Amino acid sequence: EGDEDGPRRRRRRGGRGRRGRGAEGTEGAEGTESDEATSSSTDGADADEADGTVRRRRRRSSAETEPSPDDPPNTVVRVRTPRAKAKPKSESDSDKGSVRIEAKRQRRREGREAGRRRPPVLTESEFLARREAVERIMVVRQVEDRTQIAVLEDGVLVEHHVTREEHGSMVGNVFLGRVQNVLPSMEAAFVDIGRGRNAVLYAGEVNWDAAGLDGQPKRIEFALKSGDPVLVQVTKDPVGQKGARLTSQISLPGRYLVYVPDGSMTGISRKLPDTERSRLKSTLKRVVPENAGVIVRTAAEGASEEELARDVERLSVQWEEVQEKAKTASPPSLLYGEPDMTVRVIRDIFNEDFKKVVISGSDAWQVVDDYVASVAPDLRDRLEKWTGSKDVWTEFRVDEQLAKALDRKVYLPSGGSLVIDRTEAMTVVDVNTGRFTGQGGNLEETVTANNLEAAEEIVRQLRLRDIGGIIVVDFIDMVLESNRDQVLRRLLECLGRDRTKHQVAEVTSLGLVQMTRKRIGQGLIEVFSTTCDHCNGRGINVSMEPIAEKRAALPPVVKHKDASKDVAKVAAASKRTASSSTGDSSDISEAPASDSGSVSAQGSESTAVDSPASAEADSSAQSAPAATPVEAAPVLEASPRGRKRRVATKPAGDPSIPVT
Repeated sequence: EGDEDGPRRRRRRGGRGRRGRGAEGTEGAEGTESDEATSSSTDGADADEADGTVRRRRRRSSAETEPSPDDPPNTVVRVRTPRAKAKPKSESDSDKGSVRIEAKRQRRREGREAGRRRPPVLTESEFLARREAVERIMVVRQVEDRTQIAVLEDGVLVEHHVTREEHGSMVGNVFLGRVQNVLPSMEAAFVDIGRGRNAVLYAGEVNWDAAGLDGQPKRIEFALKSGDPVLVQVTKDPVGQKGARLTSQISLPGRYLVYVPDGSMTGISRKLPDTERSRLKSTLKRVVPENAGVIVRTAAEGASEEELARDVERLSVQWEEVQEKAKTASPPSLLYGEPDMTVRVIRDIFNEDFKKVVISGSDAWQVVDDYVASVAPDLRDRLEKWTGSKDVWTEFRVDEQLAKALDRKVYLPSGGSLVIDRTEAMTVVDVNTGRFTGQGGNLEETVTANNLEAAEEIVRQLRLRDIGGIIVVDFIDMVLESNRDQVLRRLLECLGRDRTKHQVAEVTSLGLVQMTRKRIGQGLIEVFSTTCDHCNGRGINVSMEPIAEKRAALPPVVKHKDASKDVAKVAAASKRTASSSTGDSSDISEAPASDSGSVSAQGSESTAVDSPASAEADSSAQSAPAATPVEAAPVLEASPRGRKRRVATKPAGDPSIPVT
């Protein structure tokens, strides 16, 4: 064939793009042999060498089915039928499970892989040294129906918790709710738990093992129907217009671990060193039952096997009680309630790291003493009842530090400052050098030292203000990569003390540090503040006219001697008005001589005017009739350095001008 037809380009299946397009000058024999080999490997059993027939497949480019004149003899042409066009599938295909659940699993897998690759931030020696270097004190203060708890590290306030009896938290409570509505497009269901606004249960928080889907896709509309009873637990209190967040994956917290019924996972806190994690892992294999899982808390460090077994047994009994109540209760109803805030904080935070716990209030002392005696009798000697005459908040300077935490601007000890602004989407922290000029060196060293100090203070403010959600920190720009890594490392080290779940992302191209912190309840600002009625929380008053046109013109500048006379007249008239209004019949001239030379304008103590003409002005003012209104004139105040500045005054008849 190759000798008869010469060089020929043949179109065959898969040939376009795979074979190079040869020129006319290529050898015909080589092209023919390669075409025959390809044709035989493609067609397989269709090639019949005995009959000398070559079977080929051709793409249908036209309606013709007859062999082409260019084809060799005994060539069979087969036209392949076109493939059926597949229907385009959307990203959220209804035949599959939830896209958000798959994405959540993917993030967890990536996080575990990144955690294995990332070296530990603190070694065991650094971990123990840092713990022993800090003096931790917990202060509990009970005033009427309000209970406040403060955590101090080396005398500095780092955490604050407050609650009232009528406004208790629902986090951790287990309810038997009733499904009100299921929204497949939102992958969520609204559940009535008998606490006002309906709570929301997202698809990612559904217990699919207990749903009984039997091979159906993991979609929330298949697992829940309107009117179904469902066993849920509150994970987040309602905030603003949002209802409470729920989960059907129940977990019961204890002193040393969290009990997860119907689970097989065993997790250990990453804040513990590797040696302690290995010991706890071997101990849990002998303690935890097969039909349950546990999550070991940081407080379990050093706990014996008997203490862990006692904690598991107590929590398993609580879960059995919840199951028994769920069989007889009618939704919505409360099946298990978390203890009050004082017991929760003592259970979650109080351990061997604390030097003492100071408790003010007889009721709070009784509750804390009973709980510690039952779960941790070895720590009972660290409890101290406050019996001093002074307020315990004042003794430890907690009220002073709380007042500073409510401010927008935070000053650093070296002279720098932080500006913390909360928006609807995120919380932004700006780092400024302020008065900090460094202690020698260059600008890079000064900026790095300021950023290192700011990193520690930022973590303290996050814990103290209980800020959650997305947080963006704008550190001062640093040139060297090593300095940026040092600041980020310091931030991660300080976040190791924070027991709230958090995650620090990579530094952006603009030098911003992005992080997230789990929002559990209300922050410090929300607890101690109310929304302004005038500006509705914006902090500004909006006007429909430009503000520059509404400003009043400044009064003309007058000489100092004229101003002194006018001020004396204003003072005399104000005294007469005050005397007539209080029914005092004494004469103005009987006033002490020290009053003739000083006038306090607009409540300010620094507006006293002393001049040689004040006595003359005072005598002339006493003879002036009291009924004559005196127009206010600008006052030139004598400053300590001898300079004069204008002080605005009000009309003489205005009773808002105090007289000293």
